[in-house]
Amino acid sequence: MYGPVPPIPGQLRPIAEEPALRFSVLGPVRAWRGDEQLPTGSPQQRTLLAALLLREGRTATAAELIDALWGDDPPSSTRVLAALRTYASRLRKVLGPEVLVSESGGYAVRGLPEGALDVLVAQRLAAEAERAKASGDLHRARELLQRVLSMWDGESLAALPGPYAEVERVRLEEWRLQLLETRLDMDLDEGYHAEAISELTALTAAHPLRERLRELLMLALYRSGRQAEALAVYADTRRLLAEELGVDPRAELRELQMRVLQADPSLARPSEPDAEWWTVAPVRPAQLPATVPDFTGRASFVSELTEVLATGGSQLMAVAAVAGFGGVGKTTLAVHVAHLARAAFPDGQLYVDLQGSGSRAAEPDAVLGSFLRALGTPDTEIPDSLEERATLFRSVLDGRRVLVLLDNAKDAAQVRPLLPGTEGCAALVTSTARMVDLGGAHLVDLDVMSPEEALQLFTKIVGAERVASERRAALDVVAASGFMPLAIRIAASRLAARRTWTVSTLAAKLADERYRLDELQAGDLAVKATFELGYAQLEPAQARASRLLGLADGPDISLPAAAALLDLPTHDAEDLLESLVDASLLESAAPGRYRYHQLVRLYVRACAERDEQPPSEKEGALSRLLDFYLATVARVYAINRPGDVLVDHLAATSIQGLEFTGPAEALSWFDTERGNLLACARQSVGAPALRRATDLFWCILALDEPGTGFEEYKPGSAFSEYESTARALGQAAQEHDDPHAAVRVLVALSTAHHFAGRFDEADRDAEHVLVLADTVQDRLVSCWAANTRGLIAIQQQRFADAEAHLMRAAEGYRAIESLPGEASALCSLSRVHVAIGRTESAVSLARQGVAIYEELGDVPHAANGRYVLGLALRAAGRLREADAELQRALAVFRDSRRQLWQGTTHFRIAEAHLSAGQPALAAQHAEQALALGCTGGDVARAQVLTTLGSALNALGQLVRAQACWMDALGILEQAQSPEAAELRALIRSRVSA
Repeated sequence: MYGPVPPIPGQLRPIAEEPALRFSVLGPVRAWRGDEQLPTGSPQQRTLLAALLLREGRTATAAELIDALWGDDPPSSTRVLAALRTYASRLRKVLGPEVLVSESGGYAVRGLPEGALDVLVAQRLAAEAERAKASGDLHRARELLQRVLSMWDGESLAALPGPYAEVERVRLEEWRLQLLETRLDMDLDEGYHAEAISELTALTAAHPLRERLRELLMLALYRSGRQAEALAVYADTRRLLAEELGVDPRAELRELQMRVLQADPSLARPSEPDAEWWTVAPVRPAQLPATVPDFTGRASFVSELTEVLATGGSQLMAVAAVAGFGGVGKTTLAVHVAHLARAAFPDGQLYVDLQGSGSRAAEPDAVLGSFLRALGTPDTEIPDSLEERATLFRSVLDGRRVLVLLDNAKDAAQVRPLLPGTEGCAALVTSTARMVDLGGAHLVDLDVMSPEEALQLFTKIVGAERVASERRAALDVVAASGFMPLAIRIAASRLAARRTWTVSTLAAKLADERYRLDELQAGDLAVKATFELGYAQLEPAQARASRLLGLADGPDISLPAAAALLDLPTHDAEDLLESLVDASLLESAAPGRYRYHQLVRLYVRACAERDEQPPSEKEGALSRLLDFYLATVARVYAINRPGDVLVDHLAATSIQGLEFTGPAEALSWFDTERGNLLACARQSVGAPALRRATDLFWCILALDEPGTGFEEYKPGSAFSEYESTARALGQAAQEHDDPHAAVRVLVALSTAHHFAGRFDEADRDAEHVLVLADTVQDRLVSCWAANTRGLIAIQQQRFADAEAHLMRAAEGYRAIESLPGEASALCSLSRVHVAIGRTESAVSLARQGVAIYEELGDVPHAANGRYVLGLALRAAGRLREADAELQRALAVFRDSRRQLWQGTTHFRIAEAHLSAGQPALAAQHAEQALALGCTGGDVARAQVLTTLGSALNALGQLVRAQACWMDALGILEQAQSPEAAELRALIRSRVSA
């Protein structure tokens, strides 16, 4: 037997009731009837149940149970007997009177079905494991012991009080450790010393004085070629025993130390089986390549694949297929997982590189021949045909548990004959192709590492000290490597071999995309060579598509855009793109969207420079993409800005673009494609494309612009992209001496400055636009520039300038029959008139703007007009009308989910209620404004806090009001806003009052 826990006596009689009762004591004490967990009461009540269960069938007297529950310090005899009877009565109600019975002044648990108590099941399995070991079936013994050990659910008799529970807890824990030591001993006998080291290291840390665990760890380390560490374990053990117990290690440990010192040959491997057994034992191949010592990350993939292979290691034959582009780490992951899963496949592990990415992939019949020989089949018994070899292979594996690692497969046809096909076996496949046609396979798409994993791998190779001193540069290196394991390993290896280089030196070498692939090679490793293997396998149409798709600068590309670029019908383009996805050259980011890994993109672009003939094909592809984007953006603009004449002033395109069912769908497309649109405009700087590129950029800004002539300034997140695009196009316009493009770029640059809050620069550019626009006779640009100057003047509180600019804009828009432009200018003029006290004209101007928007059916912008009208009415003292207009605007903003405008309108309503002497309503709306946010950023938040403070002050909540004002003051002072002085004066006046 394995330990001191004896079989519990008593007859096990099945009871008639269903479902059956089950109990656990190897963990918390619990009871189930079928799948339903039963209430077992207080800790003392569970202790009583445990004491009766562990006596199985034998009666426990009241005195024995009292001693078990309370030990030497029980309550008074009357109280303790009453408590014991209460606990027993409650348990009887839960379990049934036929289970918990009273007998001879005590209690017993009777009539439990077989397998009802987990500790009894554990004892039976442990005895079976002992018999299996005695018969020489170590694999069976280890499996049984692992089942026993898995039955523990934490500490035995967890959280039970009393001396009995403590004694039993110690006894069961000792038994568990003995079982664990026995299983680990078998692990070493079976040759799994390397796998056991990790578990033994943790166990010796948890049980530092347990010498048997120390012996096993020493032996595992020695057999793994780590003699010095094995001796270090002994030295640590001797010191610890001396310090803690004042004793020396036991004789077995001292003897093991001497044998390690002498390199005793008998320690090198487990004792060999008897000669008779050896002659009949099947050959157990162990062909797995060595796993890399610096394997990093991939935890979710490791867990997923290990779980899949575990299925094969138990019953069904499991197949997992890992796909990914070259260099992403498929083989490294597969080998690592295979090593972790070795214990589940004790009959061996087979490995082959199928050379699927090379010019001559391995033939399945040749691979089967090598597998059969590795499994002990004589050459004379290996048949010639593929079918017969596959059949024999499956027959040889029948009854065995073998893992087959098929690395670098070409396709499913190459893999199918090599699958074991029998229970207990498993296959792990890696390939650049996604094996969707490999029946029953669990498919795993391997992507690049996360930035954290990439930095960890780089650090392991280079060294923590070098990386810690240049962490920013190290992040630049792994980012330039595209977080691709092969590229990181090459870059790190180059750095590790050059002690005079800094991490910054390497980062600088990788910064230039033109030479990055050339830098990413070391010895026989090269990223470019890896990609070349996959590219060489492509059909001509696939290769052409991969080259042309790589030309586009955007972060990804949609199927319709790709079809336009490739000049193909959408269906044909989809077939091509999906075939590139299956070849792991292209990634499918989402249905209908595709992207390249950054290093793959560099490679296919180099191929385009080298292979695309004639060169005009490249310019033609990018021109078609630009046309597609410009035509589609024009449709989006026309749908969302009805009546606007901008679309009539754009360059002509050869492609119609997408069609949309309504504004929401159009804007959703625009939001998704914004990054690609900007990238396309930025790279289209050649003379034939420049005017279309500037028009595309102008449309992007016009759709994205937070101010449409009346909206308040709201910063966004993409302004640096806008500015860089404007500068690239502006420089191209100068180089090509194209004043028409130059003036449109300049108005776009002015808008970008406006977005970023650089009002002086925006105003300067807009002023320059007005001069150039007259020269090239671009009246739309003139209107746009005048409108922009008016908005800037409002924000800088230069109201006379604002009125002049906006009057010019309104007249210009009216002349070119741009009704939305005219409405925008009128609403902005209304804001100016409010600021200078001309409230009646402010109301009139806003009503004119709203009327135009409603005539056009432009509901969203009509809502903004009503917002402006509400402000004008409030300034005119017409508070009820003002509230009605603001509420109508709020409803539209809410329905269209324009959150910031909801918040801004709540703020204005709060101001109106405060002016009307309704502080409670004002506070309510101000809180909603804070929760939703407002246009205008931090300064607007400070204004809301000021209003909230005034409302709270009026409600008598003086301390909270003061806190709101102080928060607002801090924001305004940091922004250097002139409103800070006004608020400071308000605070002083309230404090003095």
